[in-house]
Amino acid sequence: MIYYPVMTQPATTTTNLVEIFSAIQGEGLNVGTRQIFIRFGGCDLRCYFCDSAHTWETNSRCRIEQTPGKRDFVEYENPVAEEQLLSWIRQQHQGHLHDSISLTGGEPLLHAKFLKQFLPKLKEQTLLPIYLETGGHRPQQLSLILDQIDCIGMDMKLPSVSSENRWQAHKDFLRRCSPQKDVFVKLIVTNQTHWDDLAKASTIIASVSRQIPVILQPATPVPGIAITPPSAEQMLFWQQSLKSSLSAVRVIPQTHKMIGQL
Repeated sequence: MIYYPVMTQPATTTTNLVEIFSAIQGEGLNVGTRQIFIRFGGCDLRCYFCDSAHTWETNSRCRIEQTPGKRDFVEYENPVAEEQLLSWIRQQHQGHLHDSISLTGGEPLLHAKFLKQFLPKLKEQTLLPIYLETGGHRPQQLSLILDQIDCIGMDMKLPSVSSENRWQAHKDFLRRCSPQKDVFVKLIVTNQTHWDDLAKASTIIASVSRQIPVILQPATPVPGIAITPPSAEQMLFWQQSLKSSLSAVRVIPQTHKMIGQL
């Protein structure tokens, strides 16, 4: 891997990245679509099942894919200036390949002040919808950029799975999203998931709108972490039970890992 330094600008126009790449979205309602992924560094959650723990802390370097889908990464210094970031996105945005741009992490809303000024320029130059992948626990930061977001995938944290308890923040977050934005809720589940957590999540979602789609996502085993996905019987029971109060409940595993796209 080659390493090049990058000239930086004042802090208000820079951000910390992990990587930029082109890939098939493997989760949620956008599964199967082709996206440009902008992965931001830093996360204030410590979910037990996390398969991206390398994004928890900001790093002095990031890696940028040079050719969409080729994984020909080159390393650059952090922080990254917005004009440089726009240049890398233009490099990825070829023809009619991509359906949208994914803001992911880490937790992208930790970069809300940067995104507030960056996203209008990004949308103007690419004309692509912006998809926010978030833990759904920072409603105030969401408000800063909500008008620039087209779709939101909210990863609602179940305490029995993630060891995080963010119920009130999740409720506030969801209320700010709906009904003006397309939003869905992802619930990652294992064989140790407590029904009480799923019931509480269902109550919060239904209190905002029964029509909000919910994705039950079986946890994918992570090397070095003892995680067991739910059984088929558990998934069938949970889906049936949730559908008593929610209109759309789907079971979608991490499909990108099934095809070897890591």
